[in-house]
Amino acid sequence: MLRERRKVIKGQTLLYVALLGVTIALMVMLSRCDQPRPAAIDHPSGGDTLDVAIEYSPITYYSYDDTLGGFDYDLLRLISQHCGRPMKFHPIVTLSRGLEGLNDSTYDVLVAQFPTTVDGRERYLFTNPIYIDKQVLVQRAQNGIKRHFQLAGDTVWVVKGSPMKERIEGLSREIGDTIHVMTDPTYGAEQLLLRVAAGEIKYAVVNQSIARIMAEKVPGLDISIDISLSQFQAWVLRKNNQALCDSLNRWIDAVKANHEQLEQLNTRYFQDTQQ
Repeated sequence: MLRERRKVIKGQTLLYVALLGVTIALMVMLSRCDQPRPAAIDHPSGGDTLDVAIEYSPITYYSYDDTLGGFDYDLLRLISQHCGRPMKFHPIVTLSRGLEGLNDSTYDVLVAQFPTTVDGRERYLFTNPIYIDKQVLVQRAQNGIKRHFQLAGDTVWVVKGSPMKERIEGLSREIGDTIHVMTDPTYGAEQLLLRVAAGEIKYAVVNQSIARIMAEKVPGLDISIDISLSQFQAWVLRKNNQALCDSLNRWIDAVKANHEQLEQLNTRYFQDTQQ
């Protein structure tokens, strides 16, 4: 029995070491992808082309071998085909970079894990809801907490620029104690989750849709604690771009009216119908 137990412990240790190596490699690779590009590339396309900043994630946009996919990416392609409006996709790793490019008019639309909130609406325009999601706490399953108040005095990591920071600050007020919130412009949601798995950080908050996919691939994680209620996930535009927002809403509604196409996307990425 003792020998078998040592084998299990050794196996778990090797697993976490391997995860840490994967985490570091992914962070280096993805942060390089997100470095500032030459100015000529960063200029808006002009004409009728929509410049879309789209976040790397298992739900939004991903690349596997020669295949591009993601719920938002596929939906945008359907919209482009429907309305005849060309789109140029600008993959981003960090939300903060996408917001920066949106604010300086490099991008017309930001597609990322950015829940629709009251505070967010004061700064940006949001399209009609694309799908429904919520935020969850990511922690190691071993010795994990069971209640929100157990976060008191501890540190939670979120993606920089995300309204999830506001939600944790609200939760801190609700429990009557301080929850420290840390952000870093280098990390996206997947990298935060991997850092938790590797034991680099204790807690992170990400969208449930991403957490579920990653938890199936990365053992030893607990994502059972909800941090928010269900929230609409939409695409983000500048406040002065109401005309484009109205057009996108019409195109979104038109594509949603084709239930067969929408059900196919929902089944592929969510395994249920959310729209």
